[in-house]
Amino acid sequence: MAVQKIFDKKNVLVTGGAGFIGSHLCDELIKTNKVICIDNFLGGSERNIDHLLANPDFIFIRHDMSEPIDLLTIPELNRFKVKFQGIQEIYNLACPMSPIDFMQNRIASLLANSVAVINALEMARQYQAKFMHFSSSVVYGTREVHGGNKVAETDLGIVDQISERACYDEGKRFAETIVSTYRDYYGLNAKMVRLFRIYGPRMPINQGHMIPDFVVNALDNKDLIINGDENFTSSLCYVSDAIDGVLKLMQSEFSGPVNIGSEVDVKLKEVAEKIIQKTGSSSKIVYADRLLFMTELNLPDTTLAREQLGWMPVVGLDHGLDKTIEDLRSRKALKELPTNW
Repeated sequence: MAVQKIFDKKNVLVTGGAGFIGSHLCDELIKTNKVICIDNFLGGSERNIDHLLANPDFIFIRHDMSEPIDLLTIPELNRFKVKFQGIQEIYNLACPMSPIDFMQNRIASLLANSVAVINALEMARQYQAKFMHFSSSVVYGTREVHGGNKVAETDLGIVDQISERACYDEGKRFAETIVSTYRDYYGLNAKMVRLFRIYGPRMPINQGHMIPDFVVNALDNKDLIINGDENFTSSLCYVSDAIDGVLKLMQSEFSGPVNIGSEVDVKLKEVAEKIIQKTGSSSKIVYADRLLFMTELNLPDTTLAREQLGWMPVVGLDHGLDKTIEDLRSRKALKELPTNW
């Protein structure tokens, strides 16, 4: 498709844009672009983008990316002049992420990591748009030992392709294969970022994501449940740092894949203790069975991000937890804490 001109701002499309990370990405993109947000609310929530709906530079389309979509047939997009300007950038985040609902979303995960990726790439082909695919640290496999070594982008992970988790873990690996093949075969400007564990405001609660559940339970003086033992560790990267890395990669000449995450390994027991202290809670820490989708993951080696993008995380854990607690405390006061938001 021949693009005639960019009238005033770039047209940018975000699939999965109503999710936790996607909505924060939309917040940054809309500062200088016109943003088309696509989501089917399987993992995202309208609450995450409510504040954007009245912005004339933001359009939301409810759609499942595993089904084809023709932007030229959507009347709302006429004001973005898509027929003449096209789309300049596409960010692909569409994939269910709930640990609690993981088993019932397995087919949706398969489709999100295959057909939905192809549909997004086909739009990139149609409009000759720059493309950013959000991959995951799961492509390296699970951590074998506590305090495991850091993994670099050249490390080949070991994933069981027929395990119960495979629709997501192996699915993410196959999605990277799709993106890489489209990039090489069609000459697309397609990039990949591998996110490690990200946290911050707007994470869904009661979905098995321990950080937001820790905060909500602490505010209610309920037990903080760690799905594992006292040695469960993880890296934690604040969402604004992750978005900064993504945007730096999109603006660079580098294609990736690039690890984005924190190299610091922390015990979730210590994180829970911090949250109890910060909220003045009388909660206790208890341990429960591990969740299939909530396991110890490898730590990232972020050398490539530092060297190629000049990126490193700058938000410390204490500040990140303060911001997350502030968000959940305010939503709790407004009685805006549904099971998925």
